[in-house]
Amino acid sequence: MTEQAKVWMNGELIDAERAAVSVFDHGMLVGDGVFETVKAANGEPFALTRHLRRLARSAAALGLPEPDHDTLAQGTLEVLAAAPRWPLGRIRITCTSGPGPLGSARGDAGPTITIIADEQTPFPATGDVTVVPWPRNEHGALAGVKSTSYAENALALAYAKERGSGEAIFANTAGRLCEGTGSNVFVVRGGRLLTPPLSSGCLAGVTRELTLEWCGGEEEDLSLDDLYRADEAFLTSTTRDVQPIRAVDGTALPAAPGPITLKAMEAFAARAAELMDP
Repeated sequence: MTEQAKVWMNGELIDAERAAVSVFDHGMLVGDGVFETVKAANGEPFALTRHLRRLARSAAALGLPEPDHDTLAQGTLEVLAAAPRWPLGRIRITCTSGPGPLGSARGDAGPTITIIADEQTPFPATGDVTVVPWPRNEHGALAGVKSTSYAENALALAYAKERGSGEAIFANTAGRLCEGTGSNVFVVRGGRLLTPPLSSGCLAGVTRELTLEWCGGEEEDLSLDDLYRADEAFLTSTTRDVQPIRAVDGTALPAAPGPITLKAMEAFAARAAELMDP
């Protein structure tokens, strides 16, 4: 973490060296928590309201106490004010169920809530993806929840990187296109901009949502073949915005970016420059 950055922890802004979470915290023991990653541009958070709303939805899905929106918004601003004014920054807001016993049952000590920030390295202009052999469970308890239980994503991303790709792509248990480890997927087929529906098990990405609102596109149940045979495709995520996909499993797509992807990139950038909290 950048040396000058401070950490917001349970309502207090402290030096990073002082920030410590109990080894009994269930975020560490069993991954019992939720989080949000928020982009910061020149010291200002982007789409913070949408991210905090999704954090509340994720917490509700896990039966965790609802985080206080205003408190977390203020904490985010305090962390950014104490940090360098990075051109591109990454904020991580995490809420766990707090300390508990050595098992799955939760304790009663109350949640642990932290906000941290660091500089974000921009993503490459285009990215390669690898489809991994493990399916997302669209019927599971964590489907659509931004949970701290991220080992599956870490394993999948490592698998993709071993094969020269920057992102891993999951199908779901029905064999349909789902999402990346930290991104949503859009494909262009026959001039139509398409993305898997939330029923596929994918996360309701904030950038995905804004892309649909600002750039058009439709939700449609898609096969993996729709990705392999796409005329164009791109990833969306908080810290990459709209990133064209260059190749899938080592096979180049016809264009990266293609005309529809380029239009989406330009539209997203223009609207995001106008509205920091759309």
